Amino acid sequence: DTTQLYTLSVFLKTPLQPTKLHLHLGSSLSWVLCDSTYTSSSSHHIPCNTPLCNSFPSNACSNNSSLCALFPENPVTRNTLLDTALIDSLALPTYDASSSLVLISDFIFSCATAHLLQGLAANALGLASLGRSNYSLPAQISTSLTSPRSFTLCLPASSANTGAAIFASTASSFLFSSKIDLTYTQLIVNPVADTVVTDNPQPSDEYFINLTSIKINGKPLYINSSILTVDQTGFGGTKISTAEPYTVLETSIYRLFVQRFVNESSAFNLTVTEAVEPFGVCYPAGDLTETRVGPAVPTVDLVMHSEDVFWRIFGGNSMVRVAKGGVDVWCLGFVDGGTRGRTPIVIGGHQLEDNLMQFDLDSNRFGFTSTLLLQDAKCS
Repeated sequence: DTTQLYTLSVFLKTPLQPTKLHLHLGSSLSWVLCDSTYTSSSSHHIPCNTPLCNSFPSNACSNNSSLCALFPENPVTRNTLLDTALIDSLALPTYDASSSLVLISDFIFSCATAHLLQGLAANALGLASLGRSNYSLPAQISTSLTSPRSFTLCLPASSANTGAAIFASTASSFLFSSKIDLTYTQLIVNPVADTVVTDNPQPSDEYFINLTSIKINGKPLYINSSILTVDQTGFGGTKISTAEPYTVLETSIYRLFVQRFVNESSAFNLTVTEAVEPFGVCYPAGDLTETRVGPAVPTVDLVMHSEDVFWRIFGGNSMVRVAKGGVDVWCLGFVDGGTRGRTPIVIGGHQLEDNLMQFDLDSNRFGFTSTLLLQDAKCS
């Protein structure tokens, strides 16, 4: 949608109602707007001091209520509030196009009020948590169906198209021809969660990977390797996030990255023009040659645990077209995150689009393709 964020369509309540939720690759639990219009014959609250209520990472049982309450969070505005926990029916369509629904009758989530929706994807009525926690959407589906703890995402490159989110399955290739292979790298657990409310420090529910270097046109940037490792306080490392529309780089990395990209672009006969916020480097649109994988620009390789395990980013995922107010440019879709950030590299939505990604929590690994455009395929 126009917010550069993603939504997931599910069915909720009894009778089932189509419900659009903001898709977030993180958070420990999902939440939904529970205003006066929330009516469902299958919903019920969770009493305080029950094993279920006590198992939530952050819950609140106050003296003036006997109901279990939670702290739903908005990952974009970083707001939170206290609201009641709820159990209701959730259903998702099956991928075999039989138009049947799979019902999860005891889906656990938090209620929330309308102001928590600010800044989220347009028309979302809540948030679908895809984090590592036991109460995220994929975890609850896997538990309910006794299926692998794994899900696959394919984010569309255009708001006019839908992508795919596939739960309770490790078979990521059934949607595509057999020539599409995933490359795997380990998922890293950040020992300290970056949450608004912290009762006792919990491990993060976000997805971190072991990025060891960045190459532009095959040439490595000289990055201080210590900041690419997550330390015991939760600082450092690289995470994958749908909360950021573009990849965010800590200032020292960003400056190296931009300088090298501009230098390597000269081989493509490209000369920078006036930049458009929030980007730092732009080129006149007419100067770039269109290819099957986007505009022809230097490749960016995110190198993982070994030199031959890398995520190659072509122009379709590295560049952003900005055409408005008489300006028509292609801009480098990476932004400066400043010097004081907690996570020096956050791989954002634009770089993830039209890439098939598998989050396999049973094997604690992340599988990825480079752009599907290489295979004449798209997430849509």
